[in-house]
Amino acid sequence: MKSIFRTISIRRHSGHRTFSDTAVEDVYKFVRDRGLDHAVEREKNLRPLLSIKDLIRSEPAKSVPISVITTKKDSLRVPLRPIEFIRSFPSVFQEFLPGGIGIHPHISLTPEILNLDADEQLVYGSESYKQGLADRLLKLLMINRINKIPLEILDLLKWDLGLPQDYVETMVPEFPDYFRVIKSKLRGCSGELELVCWSNDHAISVLEKKARAIGKGEYTKGSPIAFPMKFSNGFVVDKKMKKWIDDWQKLPYISPYENALHLSATSDESDKWAAAVLHEIINLFVSKKIEKDAILHLGEFMGLRSRFKRVLHNHPGIFYLSSKLRTHTVVLRDGYKRGMLIESNELVTSRNRYMKLMNTVKKENKAVPSSSKREDKGKVEGAVCDTNAKAENDKVEGEVCDTGAKAGNDDISGSDVENDHQGDFVDDDEDDDEVDQNQSLNRGRRNSSPRAGRRSFGNSGSRDKPQSRRNKISLKTEKKRSRMY
Repeated sequence: MKSIFRTISIRRHSGHRTFSDTAVEDVYKFVRDRGLDHAVEREKNLRPLLSIKDLIRSEPAKSVPISVITTKKDSLRVPLRPIEFIRSFPSVFQEFLPGGIGIHPHISLTPEILNLDADEQLVYGSESYKQGLADRLLKLLMINRINKIPLEILDLLKWDLGLPQDYVETMVPEFPDYFRVIKSKLRGCSGELELVCWSNDHAISVLEKKARAIGKGEYTKGSPIAFPMKFSNGFVVDKKMKKWIDDWQKLPYISPYENALHLSATSDESDKWAAAVLHEIINLFVSKKIEKDAILHLGEFMGLRSRFKRVLHNHPGIFYLSSKLRTHTVVLRDGYKRGMLIESNELVTSRNRYMKLMNTVKKENKAVPSSSKREDKGKVEGAVCDTNAKAENDKVEGEVCDTGAKAGNDDISGSDVENDHQGDFVDDDEDDDEVDQNQSLNRGRRNSSPRAGRRSFGNSGSRDKPQSRRNKISLKTEKKRSRMY
């Protein structure tokens, strides 16, 4: 397998080192793009889920033991323990014991996911989709200078290209004038997809089509074409880098369907050609994004791995590297707008339906217990707060009784209290005034009277009543707490 990912030796001519070689790594600092990160992260768990779905659907019994999924965990790319992953999506997978005495549970598919799978198979079988897929495969073979790609590399790109599981048996034979499968001379390679006939109509890049449409036929081959660039919010470009970008955009555009390996790998002309190749390849993928390791594997077979790495590093305005999902994903910036794919297709629509089903189930599973927990928590907190408030109120009453207020008064709060016998507030001493004032400020008074801060109660009575009052308050508080629990 490793032998097919060989690096083709490239003749490098001596040349001057450019701005991109020396200073660009110190010019800019990586800035995240939330919209593109979300576009990558929203497909979390979708790929392993569909891989398990395809595995179950391929079985004659339409079910598999959980042990089979556990054995193939790495190839299926399951991020969790398989049983935990499967139980996370009850609307997709069903768990049962065959015959009621199974040692290992078996997994089958729900009717909802089977309906979506039927729609997906209709997409793969439609003539329009197969024609578009064949055109994209043809262009990928034409970009590669040896006009053939090992099947093992295509398997790495199967998800991104939108290839069906059995594309070698079902789709390839339908386009004999496009490509064919041949035996490979490479060690560890089961076969190669080879180009049958070159097509000049397909050897036109996306940027060239746009330039011709804008120029209304005035565009000529080899003219400068500026790449669409968009930087993340907060990205800073200094004058030196901006000047280099402007000069770089004015360089002649070399078509990705032309072989420009003779250019020096350190020249700006080679850098722009490599950017054109990478831009065209990512445009062939259904979601306009791909994992960095997969595209570098393809670049290694094409002899462009090092150039692809330089392009990804030197041009953050064209290619965005997302670090979500514990890997690096290359996202084509001009393929998205506000985090949404601009040009959709039937397969992307089908995958969005799968994600909607997955996310709906997750939200429902989380919403029910979380809301009930919040309600129960609110009830308990409400009861505790009421009890604490009453206990605090009773405590205040006890303090009031200590100063000699009437034992039967139950309406004492943070507001001013009047002495029914004297008809006005009576001051005992300044220290008590300051303590009472701090207590009233901490509890929050309802009365804004300027004399409210000087709270004292005259006629200090006997100390037996306050003590008996405290006993009553403590018994009352204990009863209330026992009712709550």
